[in-house]
Amino acid sequence: MCSSDLGSKTKKEIIALLIKEVCSITQKPFPKRLIFKVVGYSSSTWYEKPVAKTGKRGRKPLHSDEIVLHEIKVEIQNSVFKSEGYFKVKKRMQRRPNNAIRAGKERVNKLMRENDLLSPNRRSRSTKKNDHKGRITTDKPNLMWATDGKKFWINGSGWHWFFGVIDHFNDEILAWHIAKIGNRFAAMEPVRSAIRKQFGSVNRDVCRGIELQLRSDHGSQYDSADFMNEMKFLGLGMSKAYVRSPECNGIIERFHRTLEEELLQIKPFNSIEEAQREIAEFIDNYNTHWILHRLDHYSPMEYKRMYIEALKNAQSYTSGNIEPEGQFVLLLSGSIPRKKDQIQKASKGANLAEIPLS
Repeated sequence: MCSSDLGSKTKKEIIALLIKEVCSITQKPFPKRLIFKVVGYSSSTWYEKPVAKTGKRGRKPLHSDEIVLHEIKVEIQNSVFKSEGYFKVKKRMQRRPNNAIRAGKERVNKLMRENDLLSPNRRSRSTKKNDHKGRITTDKPNLMWATDGKKFWINGSGWHWFFGVIDHFNDEILAWHIAKIGNRFAAMEPVRSAIRKQFGSVNRDVCRGIELQLRSDHGSQYDSADFMNEMKFLGLGMSKAYVRSPECNGIIERFHRTLEEELLQIKPFNSIEEAQREIAEFIDNYNTHWILHRLDHYSPMEYKRMYIEALKNAQSYTSGNIEPEGQFVLLLSGSIPRKKDQIQKASKGANLAEIPLS
């Protein structure tokens, strides 16, 4: 065989030709091991039998793509919210009491993307941001509240203001107020309502002696003398956000984005009574049904109920009590507290009577 005949052939084709050649001395075919060594080809590759591709590797899913896609559309249609992402849709299908659907997050994301069902998202802007390394969330209720105002439009009467108070523990809206004029007195209303709801009154120094603080920005309403004097009267300490740093007040700012995307952008209001009714319904749905990633995909009220249940369990021990926060972590993880892991409950532990459920 001429070397010129082998120039344009692959190694596999060369081996196939050499196997048919006969040695002039022994009058027998050349050993295959010798041919593989000369050509520089692996014997395992030569003897490998190609397997026909039958589709995606791994276990066959319980439900076909058509069934999962149908259930995704049903979940989106039945949801009280308009722009939930694929992960929340997956969790809601998985937690159904009946006809639960289990599907991987990548699969749900792929199906929603291919069928244009993903929620709209904002493009990230290449702006310089301050470095925030702190933590604004809390491990117990009534340690840090936040308040802020947001403008929205009512047909026929113009701009109005929404003021709310949110708990940094579970993102629950504790109280809210809407007004035509967003001044310092309108900004006080939800704070007073939240204090009355949580502590039973708005008497002098009702909040003094507890760890609760109120986070706000440097808006004219919150820096006014009237507002600050009212907080001093109630005994409520202020925690001001850094100037030009909305991340410091990020809990209430994130709720404002949800309110904007789920209601204010898609629902026109023709009267203040209609706005009051629609916002009240949305906030009730938000507190009860809106699931949050940082709360292990539970709603604010579900998360609070789990915390109170953990607190009851912690207070039921006669000795060796563990912290309510530690009990809560064990409850979320599904672990059973062991005796050697239990520590005495700190004197500053939360009191169950001080945590209203609603």
